[in-house]
Amino acid sequence: MNLVQIRTYCLNQREATEDFSFGDDIHVYKVGGKMFALLHEKNGTLQLSLKCEPELAEILRLQYTAVIPGYHLNKRHWNTVMMDGSIPDNEVFGFIDLSYRLVFKSLKKSDRERIGSSEPPVHH
Repeated sequence: MNLVQIRTYCLNQREATEDFSFGDDIHVYKVGGKMFALLHEKNGTLQLSLKCEPELAEILRLQYTAVIPGYHLNKRHWNTVMMDGSIPDNEVFGFIDLSYRLVFKSLKKSDRERIGSSEPPVHH
């Protein structure tokens, strides 16, 4: 999976936006002004940081060597996925969906209602 595919998938989430608040080479994806994904390249490998439930974050780190505690983020609530091809694309899409839903649920009720639903659709 490449940067364009990940970027497109993130931006297809309802009301998702992209900015570069951490630098020109770091793609930040937000919903309701809150970050749900951070994408950048380091040492030739794409790195995708995503919010995750703490218990699941630990399980994913044990299951996949390409999943590490969030790089420069709260390591309890964020994972960084090394996009080295070792994790199936559909799994990565699921990680993005989960991150989006967790952030969406944390938004104020008025923001969730403005965006359109209390449960955003899953885009598999």
